[in-house]
Amino acid sequence: MRAQKPLIAVVDDDQSVRESLPDLLREMGYSVRAFESAEAFLASDVIEEARCLILDIAMPGMSGPVLHRRLRAAGQAIRIIFVTAGTDDAVRQQVLADGAVECLFKPFSEGQLIAALNAALTEK
Repeated sequence: MRAQKPLIAVVDDDQSVRESLPDLLREMGYSVRAFESAEAFLASDVIEEARCLILDIAMPGMSGPVLHRRLRAAGQAIRIIFVTAGTDDAVRQQVLADGAVECLFKPFSEGQLIAALNAALTEK
């Protein structure tokens, strides 16, 4: 019997991403929970269980980087993979400098996602 892979949380205000990305992750064998906002994620019961958070940078309300800072301030060690529709490399460099594992520009390939997940789930 194969061990279940870790829980991945997806936080993105784009409904198509919240539907398609979890489907892909489930096909890869991951458990997935999707949220439409940072606030919804913070109010959930998966913060302690999630091993990786795939997080949109720009969202209404709390942005991805603000959520990342709040989680770190609260002592949450969840690994972050940012995704963004933007193409500003300065933003990418900033979130990486702030401790994100990766920042993928949408649309990203399945291979890029797998590499980012492998990095997130093997780093301490």
